[in-house]
Amino acid sequence: MRITVVGTGYVGLVSGTCLAETGVTVTCVDVDASKIALLNEGGIPIYEPGLRELVIKNRADERLFFTTSLEEAIVDADAVFIAVGTPPDEDGRADLSYVLEVAREVGQILDHYAVVVTKSTVPVGTNQKVKEAVAAELRKRNSDVEFDVASNPEFLKEGDAVNDFMAPDRIVIGVESERARKTMERLYHAFLLNNTPIYFMDIPSAEMTKYAANSMLATRISFMNDIANLCEIVGADVEAVKKGIGSDTRIGKKFLNAGCGYGGSCFPKDVKALIKTGDEYGYRMEVLKAVERVNEKQKEVLFSKIMKHFRQDIRGKRFGLWGLAFKPATDDMREAPSLVLIERLLEAGAVVKAFDPVAMEECKRRIGGKIEYAKNMYEALTDADAMVVVTEWQEFKVPKFTYIEKALKEKVIFDGRNIYNADQMKEFGYVYYGIGK
Repeated sequence: MRITVVGTGYVGLVSGTCLAETGVTVTCVDVDASKIALLNEGGIPIYEPGLRELVIKNRADERLFFTTSLEEAIVDADAVFIAVGTPPDEDGRADLSYVLEVAREVGQILDHYAVVVTKSTVPVGTNQKVKEAVAAELRKRNSDVEFDVASNPEFLKEGDAVNDFMAPDRIVIGVESERARKTMERLYHAFLLNNTPIYFMDIPSAEMTKYAANSMLATRISFMNDIANLCEIVGADVEAVKKGIGSDTRIGKKFLNAGCGYGGSCFPKDVKALIKTGDEYGYRMEVLKAVERVNEKQKEVLFSKIMKHFRQDIRGKRFGLWGLAFKPATDDMREAPSLVLIERLLEAGAVVKAFDPVAMEECKRRIGGKIEYAKNMYEALTDADAMVVVTEWQEFKVPKFTYIEKALKEKVIFDGRNIYNADQMKEFGYVYYGIGK
């Protein structure tokens, strides 16, 4: 089976490479010639554990190809995946211009039956627009080529995307014809053999499933952050509360960690888009509006703790930041809490020196020389008035506290991810601030 994947960003590159690993012949297309050149040379434009090795392997096995030519890539393709970006507009709507432009280009080229599959995260009704865009271009050519559309949303966690794709909890596919269903069954044959649950449904339901899933996870995070803030006020420990409610099988343990807010490319964007979809249909998404408000407020929580500790004056104070990415195992800083904290610290006259295992270059690209960058995690703390943990990288969880003590001017730690034990920190002589403790 042959497929085309348009877009070599996070979703397109991971999806195309992993499908190639299952035996499908995949051609990935991108308009960015430098990105395609990098991929053809064995590099990858994003940081994702295990992905580069799979790209190299499947290129060597001649199942994975990269090109800038959609016309070249679409020849004999059984399916064309649209996996381009859908960034939020200023009002929160998903920008569908890239998706629909690809649909038009497919309509200008397609000369045989294929399923046009939307992999990008798109609002309900988008696949109908894709269908109309392809059909309009075919009519301009007086072509009677048949095609179907399908929705196949992704559920990949950055930092564990390869494992998520190869061993998914479920696969969701929206179709409107038996022919499209059979094509998608062929594509995911390897997963059917492994008894992976594949849920076929109507296209609007598949589109909605993606947004509903991410919004539910975001809701759990904001809910626990609200609980954490109340825990501090009433004298409870959010970690104990998490264990108490997470043991309830109706609730479960995942996504109950309190912290300094969520970020990334999915949750903030998808929550905003689903709120906007509700507005467009005259329905106010009250819960999600609260989720968004809580998260924006939570990104300020570390700064508030810092200001309270230093009696509202941090002019000239130095802070060592551990973590810049919105989560570990990625260099993604989109909507990262670190950006909010850095901005607030600098506005208040503080000096910031940061370290992140992989996101340093991305931070330099975003904010340049506004802060100092350390060569390692301990150098970031040299002569700092306090240490601030923003991202829960594994190497931060069991540090050498003797190194920390020697580096810091004051033994003060602000832990935005609750990776340390408060009682132990007290035994070590630190002034320790967690979340919800």
